[in-house]
Amino acid sequence: MITDNKGHFYGTTILGGANGGGTVFEISASGGSAKENILYNFPISGPDASIPESGLVFDSTGNLYGTTAGGGTKGAGTVYELSPGAGGAWTEAVLYSFMGNTDGAYPIDPLVVDAAGNLYGTTSNGGSGGAGTVFELTRSGEAWTETVIYNFSRLNGDGQQPTSVVLDSKDDLYGTTQYGGSRGGGTVFKLSQSNGVWTEAVLYDFGSYAGDGVYPYSGVMLDKSGNIYGTTNYGGSGTDCPPGSCGAVYQLQPSNGSWTESVLYSFKGGQDGSFPVAGITLDATGNLYGTTSFGGGGSCTINGLTGCGIIFKLHKSGGQWVEDVFRFNGTNGANPQAGVILNKKGDVFGSTLYGGTGPCQGNLSGCGVVFEVIP
Repeated sequence: MITDNKGHFYGTTILGGANGGGTVFEISASGGSAKENILYNFPISGPDASIPESGLVFDSTGNLYGTTAGGGTKGAGTVYELSPGAGGAWTEAVLYSFMGNTDGAYPIDPLVVDAAGNLYGTTSNGGSGGAGTVFELTRSGEAWTETVIYNFSRLNGDGQQPTSVVLDSKDDLYGTTQYGGSRGGGTVFKLSQSNGVWTEAVLYDFGSYAGDGVYPYSGVMLDKSGNIYGTTNYGGSGTDCPPGSCGAVYQLQPSNGSWTESVLYSFKGGQDGSFPVAGITLDATGNLYGTTSFGGGGSCTINGLTGCGIIFKLHKSGGQWVEDVFRFNGTNGANPQAGVILNKKGDVFGSTLYGGTGPCQGNLSGCGVVFEVIP
């Protein structure tokens, strides 16, 4: 989720809502209670946007932007805008419909906005190489133009199925691919622009279950020193999640034009977490926060994977990274697949895919929750 300067929270649901195709919602909290306001109901199919798998981003004037995995004129997904109006009403507009081939297909990750209001994002498939794209949307008046700035390929070892991207202070883009690379386990990449031409560089190739991370399912976070942090869904040195271990938190440090990768923490399964899907959040003192989808205890089971998931905090103690854990139990949420945000007091906010107090269309694991955890 994201928050505005009033402390309201904004996010999406993949399905449900009045039309079945998902929603954009706002949560306002006051005096220990919370109220939800549905800003937009997506249809389940058709030329409108549909099935918003990603989160949202604000621009400088308060408009919301996101992507959907379905909908659009070809059914290959969209980029949409929600604009606030009088009386609390919001107006939705599809800015771009993906065609599914040369321009990419099925965007499932959040966008990022630069200082000029341009939007950057990724498609998980399509493009000239068939393995996903990084794209830019630029505005001229009321019209938006999409440009593919990089095509990933299954053939040249640069990665497959890119996740979300982030901008640094020089407007370079950083991200990950879930698969591919020279060792097959995904990559961390950088895109740099010079005279309108974008150049891609692979900063790190994942590919070994022997202690290293494998398959980064989320994007990266940059600190003020230019270090990169992220998670991998598999790998690490934990041994309780065969065949590929339980996932890891990693760091990439720049040095003289090259990058050094180190695993900061390996999840162990059981009461510890397992299989992180979301990325990392940094606080002002350099502590790392995130979630794992499974592990942590509780009676949640999905496709043979057990545990309701955790929120973790990694902090340094004696030169080592130490983990603190909050465990979900189903009633208070289950199986988080998104990251967390922090307020100035250090309270942790986020959402879970399942869980809560009521059944969800016959699914006793519930429809998911929006949570606050006070350390």
